[in-house]
Amino acid sequence: MTDVLDEVLAQIAAAPHSASALTFYALASTLQFEQAGCLFKLAKLRDLSPEQRQVAYRMIELMAEGGNAGAAWIAAKQRMDELIRAG
Repeated sequence: MTDVLDEVLAQIAAAPHSASALTFYALASTLQFEQAGCLFKLAKLRDLSPEQRQVAYRMIELMAEGGNAGAAWIAAKQRMDELIRAG
Protein backbone atom coordinates (compact mmCIF):
# COMPACT_ATOMS: atom_id res chain seq x y z
CA MET A 1 0.00 0.00 0.00
CA THR A 2 1.07 3.60 -0.35
CA ASP A 3 1.98 5.86 2.55
CA VAL A 4 -1.02 8.11 1.99
CA LEU A 5 -3.44 5.19 1.93
CA ASP A 6 -1.88 3.87 5.13
CA GLU A 7 -2.35 7.29 6.72
CA VAL A 8 -5.98 7.45 5.63
CA LEU A 9 -6.65 3.97 6.99
CA ALA A 10 -5.07 4.96 10.32
CA GLN A 11 -7.23 8.10 10.49
CA ILE A 12 -10.40 6.13 9.78
CA ALA A 13 -9.48 3.31 12.18
CA ALA A 14 -8.87 5.80 15.00
CA ALA A 15 -12.46 7.10 14.93
CA PRO A 16 -14.58 5.48 12.19
CA HIS A 17 -17.66 7.66 12.73
CA SER A 18 -15.87 10.97 13.16
CA ALA A 19 -16.36 13.79 10.68
CA SER A 20 -12.78 13.42 9.50
CA ALA A 21 -13.08 9.66 8.93
CA LEU A 22 -16.29 10.10 6.97
CA THR A 23 -14.70 12.91 4.94
CA PHE A 24 -11.71 10.73 4.05
CA TYR A 25 -14.07 7.89 3.16
CA ALA A 26 -16.19 10.16 0.96
CA LEU A 27 -13.07 11.45 -0.78
CA ALA A 28 -11.77 7.94 -1.45
CA SER A 29 -15.19 6.85 -2.68
CA THR A 30 -15.44 9.71 -5.15
CA LEU A 31 -11.85 9.42 -6.36
CA GLN A 32 -12.51 5.94 -7.67
CA PHE A 33 -15.27 7.15 -10.02
CA GLU A 34 -13.39 9.09 -12.67
CA GLN A 35 -16.19 8.75 -15.22
CA ALA A 36 -18.39 10.74 -12.85
CA GLY A 37 -15.68 13.39 -12.58
CA CYS A 38 -14.54 12.51 -9.05
CA LEU A 39 -17.11 14.91 -7.65
CA PHE A 40 -16.36 15.85 -4.06
CA LYS A 41 -17.85 18.68 -2.03
CA LEU A 42 -14.73 20.71 -1.26
CA ALA A 43 -16.41 22.43 1.69
CA LYS A 44 -16.11 19.06 3.50
CA LEU A 45 -12.36 19.72 3.74
CA ARG A 46 -13.28 22.12 6.55
CA ASP A 47 -14.06 19.03 8.67
CA LEU A 48 -10.35 18.17 8.56
CA SER A 49 -7.50 19.67 10.53
CA PRO A 50 -4.73 21.38 8.54
CA GLU A 51 -2.61 18.23 8.87
CA GLN A 52 -5.49 16.02 7.72
CA ARG A 53 -6.09 18.32 4.74
CA GLN A 54 -2.50 17.69 3.68
CA VAL A 55 -3.27 13.96 3.65
CA ALA A 56 -6.42 14.64 1.60
CA TYR A 57 -4.39 16.68 -0.90
CA ARG A 58 -1.94 13.77 -1.18
CA MET A 59 -4.90 11.47 -1.91
CA ILE A 60 -5.92 13.79 -4.73
CA GLU A 61 -2.34 13.77 -6.03
CA LEU A 62 -2.38 9.96 -5.88
CA MET A 63 -5.48 10.01 -8.09
CA ALA A 64 -3.82 12.46 -10.50
CA GLU A 65 -0.92 10.01 -10.82
CA GLY A 66 -3.31 7.13 -11.56
CA GLY A 67 -3.00 5.54 -8.13
CA ASN A 68 -6.77 5.33 -7.60
CA ALA A 69 -6.87 1.92 -9.24
CA GLY A 70 -4.97 -1.30 -8.85
CA ALA A 71 -4.36 -3.74 -6.03
CA ALA A 72 -3.20 -1.25 -3.37
CA TRP A 73 -6.15 1.08 -3.95
CA ILE A 74 -8.68 -1.76 -4.01
CA ALA A 75 -7.29 -3.29 -0.81
CA ALA A 76 -7.28 0.08 0.97
CA LYS A 77 -10.81 0.91 -0.17
CA GLN A 78 -12.09 -2.49 0.97
CA ARG A 79 -10.49 -1.92 4.38
CA MET A 80 -12.07 1.54 4.56
CA ASP A 81 -15.46 -0.01 3.79
CA GLU A 82 -14.98 -2.53 6.61
CA LEU A 83 -13.89 0.12 9.13
CA ILE A 84 -16.79 2.44 8.35
CA ARG A 85 -19.35 -0.38 8.48
CA ALA A 86 -17.97 -1.81 11.73
CA GLY A 87 -17.69 1.69 13.22
